[in-house]
Amino acid sequence: MQAVVVYGPGDYRLESKPIPVPGTNELVMRVESVGICASDYKCFTGAPKYWGDDSRPPLVQRGITPGHEFVGVVVEAGPGGLAHHGVQEGQRITAEQIVPRGDDRYIRRGQYWMAEDTTIFGLRVFDGAMAEYMLIPAEARVHRVSSSVKPEHAAFAEPLSCALHGIERADIHFEDTVVVAGCGPIGLGMIVGARAKSPKSVIALDLSEKKLELARLCGADTTFNPRDVDVVQAIRDLTDGYGADVYMEATGHPSAVVQGLELLRKLGTFVEFSVFSAPVTVDWSIIGDDKELDIRGAHLGPYCWPSAIRLIEDAVLPLDRICSHQFPLEKFDEAIAMVGALDSPSVKVSLLFE
Repeated sequence: MQAVVVYGPGDYRLESKPIPVPGTNELVMRVESVGICASDYKCFTGAPKYWGDDSRPPLVQRGITPGHEFVGVVVEAGPGGLAHHGVQEGQRITAEQIVPRGDDRYIRRGQYWMAEDTTIFGLRVFDGAMAEYMLIPAEARVHRVSSSVKPEHAAFAEPLSCALHGIERADIHFEDTVVVAGCGPIGLGMIVGARAKSPKSVIALDLSEKKLELARLCGADTTFNPRDVDVVQAIRDLTDGYGADVYMEATGHPSAVVQGLELLRKLGTFVEFSVFSAPVTVDWSIIGDDKELDIRGAHLGPYCWPSAIRLIEDAVLPLDRICSHQFPLEKFDEAIAMVGALDSPSVKVSLLFE
């Protein structure tokens, strides 16, 4: 089979590899589509989070096949594999990006997404989906997806589940003004999730008018382009001078972190989801002494996959417009470059297999 192989930052190659053979409680999936995440681009370009620095070891393993947003069809199962995962041959499936292993305090408490002995498909141990076939290990958390959905739409379950988990972390209330910064795949999913919580107002921020239009289609009441508007003042004007109750950061740009601290009201909630290319510096006095803010992280999409898949199958999102660009496997490098281009016309880029 053809598969992308990671050799180092900026050095990904399309090579021939054996089709995986499933062992006990394992499956082999024929890949239909794999989404390319901003984190894929940051890994490709050498971000220290993935390749390590003086304070942390590398996350990514050389020789791995990348790709953690995927959907495909079960074509083979090892002993017990179908019953273990609750699927049948020929059925369309996806799996959560995390493969939790071991028996530590997080797994025992149901917090599997934070397990110490764990990995993400396409980073280490388990190959990802930038290949014609993919092994689904026994530890994988598998979900079924309707075959009536376009493959690139079905693969959107991964970023959408992450977005919904971010919204769960925000603890949104009916009278809240919620600001979502960044209207890429994660931000648009956050807008859908926030609207479902019925707050007073959902405000979307982005530098792209095209993405702001999509934000309105996803449920944003108000949109602002920071190039054209002083968003901190504009949001204060909409909230009797107080500021937003909740700020969702989904841009991955340092300026959006500072922006969020400035536009939140006192006792507001800041939810950080993004992966950054480098450390971000802010005035921590704002968080504590000035505003007593609640700062919350959000990691992956635990317990949100069924809801994300249901939203996709029910066509709640304008996915024909969100899933904007598809490439064949042999053009994986062009697809990754499009994700990272500053003037990129894309929203969600995918590899699509015939």
